[in-house]
Amino acid sequence: MKLCISQTCTLATPFADDIAGLADGGCHSIEVWLTKLEQHLERESVDSTKRLLADRGVELLAAAYHGGLLLSQGEARRLAFDHFQRRLELCQQFGIPTLLVAADFQRQPDQSDLGRAIVSLAQAAQWAAGFDVRLGLEFRGSDAFCTNLETALLLVEQSGEPNVGICLDAFHYHKGPSKPEDLERLTNANLAHVQLCDVPGVPRELMTDSDRVFPGEGDFRLAPIVDTLKRIGYTAAVSLEVMNPMIRQSKPTQVAELGMTALKRTISE
Repeated sequence: MKLCISQTCTLATPFADDIAGLADGGCHSIEVWLTKLEQHLERESVDSTKRLLADRGVELLAAAYHGGLLLSQGEARRLAFDHFQRRLELCQQFGIPTLLVAADFQRQPDQSDLGRAIVSLAQAAQWAAGFDVRLGLEFRGSDAFCTNLETALLLVEQSGEPNVGICLDAFHYHKGPSKPEDLERLTNANLAHVQLCDVPGVPRELMTDSDRVFPGEGDFRLAPIVDTLKRIGYTAAVSLEVMNPMIRQSKPTQVAELGMTALKRTISE
Protein backbone atom coordinates (compact mmCIF):
# COMPACT_ATOMS: atom_id res chain seq x y z
CA MET A 1 0.00 0.00 0.00
CA LYS A 2 1.12 3.53 -0.80
CA LEU A 3 0.25 6.00 1.95
CA CYS A 4 -0.54 9.56 0.90
CA ILE A 5 -2.27 12.73 2.02
CA SER A 6 -5.13 14.43 0.21
CA GLN A 7 -4.79 18.12 -0.50
CA THR A 8 -8.29 18.55 0.94
CA CYS A 9 -6.47 18.50 4.30
CA THR A 10 -4.64 21.72 3.39
CA LEU A 11 -7.11 23.23 0.94
CA ALA A 12 -6.37 26.90 1.68
CA THR A 13 -2.63 26.55 1.09
CA PRO A 14 -1.35 27.42 -2.42
CA PHE A 15 -0.27 24.40 -4.46
CA ALA A 16 3.46 25.12 -4.44
CA ASP A 17 3.53 25.82 -0.69
CA ASP A 18 1.48 22.68 -0.18
CA ILE A 19 3.97 20.49 -2.00
CA ALA A 20 6.93 21.98 -0.14
CA GLY A 21 5.29 21.76 3.28
CA LEU A 22 3.96 18.23 2.89
CA ALA A 23 7.33 17.02 1.64
CA ASP A 24 9.15 18.74 4.53
CA GLY A 25 6.75 16.93 6.89
CA GLY A 26 7.67 13.54 5.45
CA CYS A 27 4.86 13.01 2.94
CA HIS A 28 6.07 12.38 -0.61
CA SER A 29 2.87 10.93 -2.08
CA ILE A 30 -0.21 13.09 -2.57
CA GLU A 31 -3.84 12.86 -3.65
CA VAL A 32 -4.08 16.06 -5.61
CA TRP A 33 -7.11 18.35 -5.47
CA LEU A 34 -7.68 19.08 -9.15
CA THR A 35 -9.06 22.59 -8.71
CA LYS A 36 -5.96 23.56 -6.76
CA LEU A 37 -3.67 22.18 -9.45
CA GLU A 38 -5.70 23.88 -12.19
CA GLN A 39 -5.46 27.23 -10.40
CA HIS A 40 -1.71 26.77 -9.98
CA LEU A 41 -1.33 26.09 -13.70
CA GLU A 42 -3.01 29.40 -14.52
CA ARG A 43 0.21 31.03 -13.27
CA GLU A 44 2.84 28.33 -13.74
CA SER A 45 3.74 26.02 -16.62
CA VAL A 46 3.38 22.26 -16.62
CA ASP A 47 7.15 21.88 -16.94
CA SER A 48 7.92 24.13 -13.97
CA THR A 49 5.33 22.28 -11.90
CA LYS A 50 6.87 18.95 -12.82
CA ARG A 51 10.26 20.31 -11.72
CA LEU A 52 8.75 21.41 -8.40
CA LEU A 53 7.42 17.90 -7.80
CA ALA A 54 10.69 16.29 -8.85
CA ASP A 55 12.80 18.63 -6.71
CA ARG A 56 10.68 17.76 -3.67
CA GLY A 57 10.50 14.07 -4.52
CA VAL A 58 6.70 14.14 -4.60
CA GLU A 59 4.46 11.85 -6.69
CA LEU A 60 0.77 12.39 -7.39
CA LEU A 61 -1.03 9.09 -6.78
CA ALA A 62 -4.63 10.15 -7.40
CA ALA A 63 -6.71 13.14 -8.42
CA ALA A 64 -9.95 14.28 -6.75
CA TYR A 65 -12.53 14.64 -7.97
CA HIS A 66 -14.84 14.95 -10.99
CA GLY A 67 -18.62 15.06 -10.84
CA GLY A 68 -21.60 15.54 -13.11
CA LEU A 69 -20.88 12.62 -15.43
CA LEU A 70 -23.47 10.02 -14.54
CA LEU A 71 -26.87 11.72 -14.69
CA SER A 72 -26.31 14.91 -16.69
CA GLN A 73 -28.03 15.27 -20.08
CA GLY A 74 -27.81 17.47 -23.14
CA GLU A 75 -25.56 20.52 -22.91
CA ALA A 76 -24.75 19.85 -19.25
CA ARG A 77 -23.47 16.38 -20.17
CA ARG A 78 -21.36 17.75 -23.02
CA LEU A 79 -19.78 20.32 -20.73
CA ALA A 80 -19.14 17.73 -18.01
CA PHE A 81 -17.39 15.38 -20.44
CA ASP A 82 -15.41 18.23 -22.03
CA HIS A 83 -14.11 19.18 -18.58
CA PHE A 84 -13.53 15.51 -17.85
CA GLN A 85 -11.36 15.19 -20.96
CA ARG A 86 -9.25 18.20 -19.95
CA ARG A 87 -8.72 16.62 -16.54
CA LEU A 88 -7.76 13.30 -18.10
CA GLU A 89 -5.17 15.18 -20.16
CA LEU A 90 -3.90 16.76 -16.95
CA CYS A 91 -3.63 13.36 -15.27
CA GLN A 92 -1.76 12.01 -18.27
CA GLN A 93 0.67 14.94 -18.26
CA PHE A 94 1.53 14.41 -14.59
CA GLY A 95 1.39 10.62 -14.62
CA ILE A 96 -1.54 10.49 -12.17
CA PRO A 97 -2.85 6.91 -12.37
CA THR A 98 -6.28 7.32 -10.75
CA LEU A 99 -9.05 9.91 -11.15
CA LEU A 100 -11.84 9.86 -8.58
CA VAL A 101 -15.41 10.28 -9.85
CA ALA A 102 -18.36 11.18 -7.62
CA ALA A 103 -21.57 9.21 -8.06
CA ASP A 104 -23.49 12.51 -7.64
CA PHE A 105 -26.99 11.12 -7.10
CA GLN A 106 -28.52 14.24 -5.57
CA ARG A 107 -32.04 12.95 -6.27
CA GLN A 108 -33.66 9.54 -6.25
CA PRO A 109 -33.19 8.05 -9.74
CA ASP A 110 -35.80 6.22 -11.78
CA GLN A 111 -34.98 3.22 -13.95
CA SER A 112 -34.00 5.36 -16.95
CA ASP A 113 -31.65 7.41 -14.74
CA LEU A 114 -30.00 4.23 -13.53
CA GLY A 115 -29.46 2.97 -17.05
CA ARG A 116 -28.07 6.35 -18.11
CA ALA A 117 -25.66 6.35 -15.17
CA ILE A 118 -24.30 2.91 -16.05
CA VAL A 119 -23.82 3.87 -19.71
CA SER A 120 -22.12 7.13 -18.73
CA LEU A 121 -19.83 5.37 -16.27
CA ALA A 122 -18.83 2.88 -18.97
CA GLN A 123 -18.14 5.68 -21.44
CA ALA A 124 -16.11 7.63 -18.89
CA ALA A 125 -14.03 4.53 -18.13
CA GLN A 126 -13.37 4.00 -21.83
CA TRP A 127 -12.26 7.61 -22.24
CA ALA A 128 -9.99 7.31 -19.21
CA ALA A 129 -8.39 4.14 -20.55
CA GLY A 130 -7.27 6.10 -23.60
CA PHE A 131 -5.25 8.36 -21.27
CA ASP A 132 -3.90 5.46 -19.19
CA VAL A 133 -5.95 6.64 -16.21
CA ARG A 134 -8.18 4.47 -14.02
CA LEU A 135 -11.41 5.74 -12.48
CA GLY A 136 -12.44 5.32 -8.85
CA LEU A 137 -16.19 5.67 -8.25
CA GLU A 138 -16.97 7.20 -4.86
CA PHE A 139 -20.32 6.56 -3.21
CA ARG A 140 -21.69 9.21 -0.83
CA GLY A 141 -23.44 8.25 2.39
CA SER A 142 -25.70 11.32 2.32
CA ASP A 143 -26.82 11.16 -1.33
CA ALA A 144 -30.26 10.01 -2.48
CA PHE A 145 -28.83 6.90 -4.16
CA CYS A 146 -25.52 5.03 -4.36
CA THR A 147 -25.04 5.63 -0.66
CA ASN A 148 -23.23 2.39 0.07
CA LEU A 149 -20.48 0.08 -1.06
CA GLU A 150 -22.85 -2.62 -2.36
CA THR A 151 -24.64 -0.28 -4.78
CA ALA A 152 -21.37 1.26 -5.96
CA LEU A 153 -20.05 -2.22 -6.68
CA LEU A 154 -23.22 -2.96 -8.65
CA LEU A 155 -22.72 0.12 -10.85
CA VAL A 156 -19.08 -0.77 -11.43
CA GLU A 157 -19.92 -4.35 -12.31
CA GLN A 158 -22.78 -3.42 -14.64
CA SER A 159 -20.60 -0.91 -16.47
CA GLY A 160 -18.64 -3.90 -17.74
CA GLU A 161 -15.43 -1.88 -17.82
CA PRO A 162 -12.31 -3.12 -16.02
CA ASN A 163 -10.91 0.41 -15.99
CA VAL A 164 -13.28 1.60 -13.24
CA GLY A 165 -13.19 0.50 -9.61
CA ILE A 166 -14.34 1.62 -6.19
CA CYS A 167 -13.09 4.59 -4.20
CA LEU A 168 -13.68 3.46 -0.62
CA ASP A 169 -14.02 6.50 1.64
CA ALA A 170 -14.19 5.43 5.30
CA PHE A 171 -16.37 8.45 6.12
CA HIS A 172 -19.09 7.54 3.62
CA TYR A 173 -18.76 3.84 4.45
CA HIS A 174 -19.61 4.58 8.08
CA LYS A 175 -22.13 7.37 7.46
CA GLY A 176 -24.22 5.44 4.95
CA PRO A 177 -25.91 2.02 5.09
CA SER A 178 -22.89 -0.05 4.03
CA LYS A 179 -22.49 -3.33 5.89
CA PRO A 180 -19.35 -5.20 7.00
CA GLU A 181 -20.18 -8.07 4.63
CA ASP A 182 -19.96 -5.62 1.70
CA LEU A 183 -16.20 -5.56 2.28
CA GLU A 184 -16.07 -9.25 1.37
CA ARG A 185 -16.89 -8.36 -2.24
CA LEU A 186 -13.84 -6.16 -2.64
CA THR A 187 -10.90 -7.49 -4.63
CA ASN A 188 -7.59 -6.08 -5.76
CA ALA A 189 -9.20 -5.77 -9.20
CA ASN A 190 -12.30 -3.76 -8.23
CA LEU A 191 -10.80 -1.49 -5.56
CA ALA A 192 -9.16 1.59 -7.08
CA HIS A 193 -8.52 3.92 -4.13
CA VAL A 194 -8.99 4.17 -0.35
CA GLN A 195 -9.52 7.26 1.84
CA LEU A 196 -9.23 7.07 5.62
CA CYS A 197 -10.36 9.38 8.40
CA ASP A 198 -12.28 9.15 11.67
CA VAL A 199 -15.14 10.95 13.45
CA PRO A 200 -15.53 11.24 17.25
CA GLY A 201 -18.85 11.26 19.07
CA VAL A 202 -21.22 12.33 16.30
CA PRO A 203 -24.29 10.30 15.24
CA ARG A 204 -24.18 9.08 11.65
CA GLU A 205 -27.17 11.20 10.65
CA LEU A 206 -25.46 14.39 11.85
CA MET A 207 -21.82 13.87 10.94
CA THR A 208 -20.40 16.11 8.21
CA ASP A 209 -17.06 16.38 6.46
CA SER A 210 -16.05 19.06 8.97
CA ASP A 211 -16.19 16.44 11.75
CA ARG A 212 -13.40 14.38 10.20
CA VAL A 213 -10.25 13.83 12.26
CA PHE A 214 -7.13 11.70 11.94
CA PRO A 215 -7.63 7.91 11.92
CA GLY A 216 -7.58 6.50 15.44
CA GLU A 217 -8.96 9.68 17.04
CA GLY A 218 -12.65 8.82 16.65
CA ASP A 219 -15.19 6.02 16.81
CA PHE A 220 -14.88 4.39 13.37
CA ARG A 221 -14.04 0.70 13.24
CA LEU A 222 -11.24 0.95 10.70
CA ALA A 223 -9.72 -2.47 11.45
CA PRO A 224 -12.18 -4.36 9.16
CA ILE A 225 -11.25 -2.08 6.26
CA VAL A 226 -7.53 -2.48 6.91
CA ASP A 227 -7.91 -6.25 7.30
CA THR A 228 -9.71 -6.37 3.94
CA LEU A 229 -6.91 -4.43 2.24
CA LYS A 230 -4.36 -6.88 3.56
CA ARG A 231 -6.50 -9.91 2.70
CA ILE A 232 -6.90 -8.94 -0.96
CA GLY A 233 -3.29 -7.81 -1.37
CA TYR A 234 -4.22 -4.22 -2.10
CA THR A 235 -1.19 -2.29 -3.37
CA ALA A 236 -2.60 1.06 -4.53
CA ALA A 237 -3.03 4.33 -2.60
CA VAL A 238 -4.44 4.80 0.89
CA SER A 239 -5.08 8.49 1.42
CA LEU A 240 -5.72 10.62 4.49
CA GLU A 241 -8.76 12.79 3.74
CA VAL A 242 -9.91 15.20 6.44
CA MET A 243 -11.77 18.47 5.83
CA ASN A 244 -11.78 19.57 9.46
CA PRO A 245 -11.46 23.41 9.59
CA MET A 246 -9.13 23.19 12.59
CA ILE A 247 -6.77 20.83 10.77
CA ARG A 248 -6.88 23.03 7.68
CA GLN A 249 -5.55 25.92 9.76
CA SER A 250 -2.40 23.93 10.52
CA LYS A 251 0.75 24.20 8.45
CA PRO A 252 1.13 21.53 5.75
CA THR A 253 4.29 20.33 7.50
CA GLN A 254 2.37 19.62 10.68
CA VAL A 255 -0.49 17.97 8.80
CA ALA A 256 2.03 15.71 7.07
CA GLU A 257 3.81 14.76 10.29
CA LEU A 258 0.63 13.99 12.23
CA GLY A 259 -1.24 12.55 9.28
CA MET A 260 1.44 10.12 8.15
CA THR A 261 1.92 8.96 11.75
CA ALA A 262 -1.82 8.28 12.04
CA LEU A 263 -1.96 6.44 8.71
CA LYS A 264 1.04 4.25 9.53
CA ARG A 265 -0.37 3.41 12.95
CA THR A 266 -3.76 2.53 11.49
CA ILE A 267 -2.35 0.31 8.76
CA SER A 268 0.02 -1.51 11.10
CA GLU A 269 -2.59 -2.33 13.74
